[in-house]
Amino acid sequence: MTVSPHSSKVDELIRRLDGAVDVADDAARCRNVKDVLIDIVNSGGQFVPAPFLAPAPDRYARRLLHRDPKDRYTVLIMVWDPNQGTALHDHAGMWCVECVYRGQLQVTSYSVHGGDPERDIVRFEQEAVVNASVGDAGALIPPFEYHKITNTASHPAITIHVYGGEMTHCHVFDPVEGGYRRAYKELTYTH
Repeated sequence: MTVSPHSSKVDELIRRLDGAVDVADDAARCRNVKDVLIDIVNSGGQFVPAPFLAPAPDRYARRLLHRDPKDRYTVLIMVWDPNQGTALHDHAGMWCVECVYRGQLQVTSYSVHGGDPERDIVRFEQEAVVNASVGDAGALIPPFEYHKITNTASHPAITIHVYGGEMTHCHVFDPVEGGYRRAYKELTYTH
């Protein structure tokens, strides 16, 4: 089900993603999706419908562009105003590929230490900081899914996210004495 009227380039994106996800394992699926996103974004032109590109004043905007009728994936457009970002979070066990469509973002990945993040207070160690620009893409495949995203630029950034299903929640990690504790976070779409 596609949520909004769209361009032939969006039709091409969806057609190519349908083929990209039709493989047996998440690593191959993410490589395929990453290749599709990089190719489509770098092919030039602006193809995301205008209503998806508006920032939200109080948090980053999260809009559903496409939900695969077979429930294999969803495509979301996210808009990040300057200084907007996420808390340290996971993807609740769901793979994801993220690609910068406009602007630039800082993506910081973490490894978890000191216990089971589902029930224990844990520590996180910063693994990498990537300053991603237009056409840059990365994949998260659980259990390597802990990260945060921040728009450190002075202008909005827009990303395309492809999730391995519909991500209705995640877990954020709140600082507490001795480390971080996991908290459930329901995710909604921006209208």
